[in-house]
Amino acid sequence: QVQLIESGGGSVQSGGSLRLSCAAAGYIFGTYCMGWFRQAPGKEREGVARIDLGGNTRYGEFVKGRFTISLDNAQHSVYLQMNSLKPEDTAMYYCALEYGYCSGLQPTEYKYWGRGTQVTVSS
Repeated sequence: QVQLIESGGGSVQSGGSLRLSCAAAGYIFGTYCMGWFRQAPGKEREGVARIDLGGNTRYGEFVKGRFTISLDNAQHSVYLQMNSLKPEDTAMYYCALEYGYCSGLQPTEYKYWGRGTQVTVSS
């Protein structure tokens, strides 16, 4: 069983930065993809970014160069550096993992999920 534990959320002012971390525990093996998703109250969960073991990345259109996802394969950890944060970035951020090759940024493509970490951006 895979467990994902997120950390690094918090409250910042508009224009500020946060770095989210996610550590995967359990028996991690083979090829896998890790991603970050977010869900604001009353909205559907949406893909923020994902990365494969080769370091190939994909970002949601709303990121527009503000966020950077990175992976430490040895530690089975994924990070999300978020800069130039906006109030509309306020949401619960979730880490996810799926075995196999990365495809898109649809939540349905990922089997394992963390419990989330809250990000709040004030204007």
